[in-house]
Amino acid sequence: MSRVGKMPISLTENVKVKIEENEIIVIGPMGELRQELKSEINVDLSENEIIVKRESDSKYHKSLHGLYRTLIANMVKGVTEGYTKTLEIIGVGYKAVKKGKTLELSLGYSHQIKMEDPLGIETVVPNPTTIIVKGIDKQLVGEIAARIRSKRPPEPYKGKGIRYRGEKVRKKVGKAGVSAAF
Repeated sequence: MSRVGKMPISLTENVKVKIEENEIIVIGPMGELRQELKSEINVDLSENEIIVKRESDSKYHKSLHGLYRTLIANMVKGVTEGYTKTLEIIGVGYKAVKKGKTLELSLGYSHQIKMEDPLGIETVVPNPTTIIVKGIDKQLVGEIAARIRSKRPPEPYKGKGIRYRGEKVRKKVGKAGVSAAF
């Protein structure tokens, strides 16, 4: 049996779970998330926990077992605590400004980059060199953070650009003073 799939998902008293035909709905203090379920996956709901089961021991069903258990656990965590990703901007003159629901990035281009916050995601700029992406959907938070980072990924010579907090950027050695001895 799958090590991840057989672990039960514990629920707190402020989380409600509904299971419909092929969909699971998790409702918590921060919002509501929905996930479609494959017919090969069965979800058993008791008072304090959710147990995910599979039809057979085929390789395909084993892979779905762990996947759906993790997706449901992420939904439960998302509606109770939420998810955040922190991005750091490094470079002279590089900065971020939040105006309403629009994130404006100055990243050394001839123009400013403007990005609207999608539904369910909030971007916060506590200082001009830090961006915090918040939301209840783990996949969507990661995707939006990756889109922001892709506007100016860290370059390998000086390390300038947008990076995740704690990300290590391996720097290359620049062109050393090579003498032309001909």
